[in-house]
Amino acid sequence: MTVSLPLVFVLGVVAWAAIKFLGVRLWVAVVIALFGFWLSHTFLAPAIETSTRTGVDVVNGTDK
Repeated sequence: MTVSLPLVFVLGVVAWAAIKFLGVRLWVAVVIALFGFWLSHTFLAPAIETSTRTGVDVVNGTDK
């Protein structure tokens, strides 16, 4: 059985768990999210996206 989850959902669950169980403050999570949002508008965005896709492919076993 294959289950498909969007990466943003998985990261949201990880962020919720970090806030709930690890004691990460909400404002820290917001700052990290804003940093990611602003980073996506820089010249590094294509490299980050390619690396993320490659990492997901490796985890899923679909690496060519």
